[in-house]
Amino acid sequence: MKKVIAICNQKGGVAKTTTTVNLGIGLVKEGYKVLIVDADPQGNTTQALGYYDFEYSLAEGLNLAMSSDNTENLDVSAQFILSHEEGVDLIPANITLAATEAALVTAMSRETTLKRFLYDFIGIEEYDYVIIDGLPSLTMLMQNILVAADDVIIPIQPEYFASLGLVQLIETIKRIKRRINPKLSIAGILFTIVESKFMLNREIIESVSEVFGDNIRIFDTQIPKSAHVAKAPPKGISVYKYAPKCKGSIAYKKFTKEVIDNV
Repeated sequence: MKKVIAICNQKGGVAKTTTTVNLGIGLVKEGYKVLIVDADPQGNTTQALGYYDFEYSLAEGLNLAMSSDNTENLDVSAQFILSHEEGVDLIPANITLAATEAALVTAMSRETTLKRFLYDFIGIEEYDYVIIDGLPSLTMLMQNILVAADDVIIPIQPEYFASLGLVQLIETIKRIKRRINPKLSIAGILFTIVESKFMLNREIIESVSEVFGDNIRIFDTQIPKSAHVAKAPPKGISVYKYAPKCKGSIAYKKFTKEVIDNV
């Protein structure tokens, strides 16, 4: 296995799911074997890959594995992994995953539950990349994501409120690295939904780069605001398949290669 990458930001609406899907499928298009893990109870990544009405048991298995020590009898292949038409595998999620948060509070070694599930029951060693879509909060489930990950990519929209939570998220990542997961690192900050014609967007990008750029990679690629990127998820496909020549598709392809070269 090459890398476990978490896509994280406690702020919603910054294209975490879009980045997860298009990075994952972009890596497949570059010849890698990829598993996407939807670790958000909203199940947006699951839906963005076309699974709108999947059976309750598909995500119930993930919830059960995250909330119980008795996972020896779970049928991994039947209950957890789905295959998408564009080549990625998916561990889906739905609202039942929200129950995990309460169960984790009293669980033994609760911060490592997701990591043990992925390594011990899924067997992710066969994958080149595992991409985890994180939920928009700094909860126990998010801590599990950071403990399971090697690297974190932080997508942010260049607007005032989207950039405010960066310090808190970075401090959380540092705390997890210091206490539980010493190999964890921040792979970089990715600007998404960028409208470069607006001065505020340019000012936020410049400000974030000045404050964090000496210590954290700022990806060269910026993902532009694009109607095609927004229209692909309801179709259950990537932007590459929906509109392969649009500016969003070109940007995500460039970003994927940047991840391969630098993460």
